[in-house]
Amino acid sequence: MKKINDEFTERAVVHPDQCGAANDQVAAESLVGSNLKYLGMGILFGIIAVKSEIISWYRIQEMFRLHSFHMYGVIGTAVVVGAISVWFIKRFNIKTIQGEKVIFNSKPFHWGNVIGGLMFGLGWGITGACPGPLFAQIGSGLVVVIVTLISAIAGTYAYGVLQNKLPH
Repeated sequence: MKKINDEFTERAVVHPDQCGAANDQVAAESLVGSNLKYLGMGILFGIIAVKSEIISWYRIQEMFRLHSFHMYGVIGTAVVVGAISVWFIKRFNIKTIQGEKVIFNSKPFHWGNVIGGLMFGLGWGITGACPGPLFAQIGSGLVVVIVTLISAIAGTYAYGVLQNKLPH
């Protein structure tokens, strides 16, 4: 553990030496302002997900059956935009809205990521949903997806309970 004390905090904040998040924010935000910001971004993401048809069970099945390029094009575009964004952040030392430096922690290869990715893909193929678009699917009237949402929450909870017993 290390203590961080800078111009954004009035007190020392204790953070783990290795944080799983890409950015270890220490600046305090108001609860309402922070939640409104994320709610707005979530609504925008939902609109884009619906309009681009990435929440469509049929589009997802087309992707897994290799019948259509649509989803691969969307995912590929997201990867390219993400890579360019990270390059800009690193190259021009872009800071967060709170003025904090963005820190990218390197992650060593771990077979657990491969196994987890395969499990994620299997669940995605079976249910036709991944965590981000779940809410957009429910908001679009696909109420049966609530079962997938409850299952995702239960899986996350189970991981939290078993985390210390699993190899990392």
